[in-house]
Amino acid sequence: MLTAYSRLKEILQQLPAKLNVIDEETALQKPNPKKWSKKEILGHLIDSASNNHQRFVRLQIDNAIALPKYKQDEWVIVEHWQQKEWKEIIALWKLYNEHILHILLYADETKLQNTITLGEENYTLQFLIDDYVDHMEHHLKQIFPD
Repeated sequence: MLTAYSRLKEILQQLPAKLNVIDEETALQKPNPKKWSKKEILGHLIDSASNNHQRFVRLQIDNAIALPKYKQDEWVIVEHWQQKEWKEIIALWKLYNEHILHILLYADETKLQNTITLGEENYTLQFLIDDYVDHMEHHLKQIFPD
């Protein structure tokens, strides 16, 4: 968990300034009609934070839970990230992830093996925490490909 915590902390220290350099027009552009824009990618990471926030908290309260799978494409469509101001998306992403970082800082290590069922698959809290940061890094590479 400390590794994921440290990685997320570093991302939050470095990325907001880099994100703020991107202008609104650039953030709106899609590489092709089937791909997400930078706005949609960062919005998707907010949706991911929202879904994982529930998981991170609930798995420290209950030993085993079941929640629906996260339908990422549908969430991006319903959220209409393209219509939201880029600076507002950045601010929300930053604040939400600062809160996630706070949750991780105080996470009960005795609960890290608690399990969640998502669809047909089972995962531990530890896996979800690590995967959350891996997933974020994957999508940030789409925003900053070089």
